[in-house]
Amino acid sequence: MKLQLKKPTKKQVRHFFVYCLIVMAGNAVAAAASTFFIIPGGFVMGGTTGLGIFVRNLVDEQNEWLVSFTVYAANIVLFVLGAAVLGKKFAIATLAGTLFYPSFVSLFTYLNELYVAAYGTALAGEDPWLAIVCGSVMFGAGIGCVIRVGSSTGGTDIPPLILQKYFNIPPAVTLWALDIIIVLIQLVAVPPNIVLYGVVITILSSVVVELVSPIGLRKRQVQIVSGKWREIRVMILNELNRGVTLLHARTGFLQEERYVIMTVVSNREVVRLRNAVQSIDPEAFFTVSVVSEVRGRGFSSEKILLPMSEERDVADPAMEYAAERASAQDPVASAPEEGKGEQ
Repeated sequence: MKLQLKKPTKKQVRHFFVYCLIVMAGNAVAAAASTFFIIPGGFVMGGTTGLGIFVRNLVDEQNEWLVSFTVYAANIVLFVLGAAVLGKKFAIATLAGTLFYPSFVSLFTYLNELYVAAYGTALAGEDPWLAIVCGSVMFGAGIGCVIRVGSSTGGTDIPPLILQKYFNIPPAVTLWALDIIIVLIQLVAVPPNIVLYGVVITILSSVVVELVSPIGLRKRQVQIVSGKWREIRVMILNELNRGVTLLHARTGFLQEERYVIMTVVSNREVVRLRNAVQSIDPEAFFTVSVVSEVRGRGFSSEKILLPMSEERDVADPAMEYAAERASAQDPVASAPEEGKGEQ
């Protein structure tokens, strides 16, 4: 019996194309940051690029191509190690980053040589902090874009994943430690002030990664406490077309049983929701918190529009609570009639 492969849908093809485009663009931006700003400025950094800079400083400071060669070699060795230890699925997800980044480093090294030959100076000129800030921000933004779509740049990302598999060490901690170690060992070849610049570059680029990678995933979780929760619920479902969860709660002062409305909306919808809630109940208690990621219907998957009517009622929590208390206090009322069994 032959297995028939399903033809990918247009949506799947589009998503794959966007995925490849973002991975390629992210690696290109990261490579441009290192080859146009960090390497020409004589600075050091972490990752396989830092290893390349270390080799260049030990062997021949004038040969920028040693950086590209070392990045290629290190990425390939680490990729083979990761594929052997972490499996085929990891290898497929990491292959693009393993090849794209060193390829762009080689391309931009050539372009940087042309620029220096034409203008006599690097892109950042003689200003070290301009090179540090531009290089760090661009590098962090490029890596953040790659992480944002769930891909990997390969290289020094791989050892932390291996350590996580066998020793359950968080990858972020190991990656930080590995980058700092790569920066510090360069004290052998460069002055201490250059290494301190490298520490600043590592920290600043890591901060930018943390800011860029969740872009588009953060949403706002809203909780609303109001006596007019029925009207607010209908408004959210009908007007905002967002889902609603009713949390059974009791107020702290009056000890009243009621529902707390919880919903998740985009950043742009927060003000609209707040204004609509205030128009229904000016005394409503309204809290907003940031959620890092949202998965599910209406966000990571398509919405399904169901018919919604204002007449569709929900039981009042106070009535439910009263009924439960009455049943608990009067066991005869809740017991089955004599001669009739439970059905």
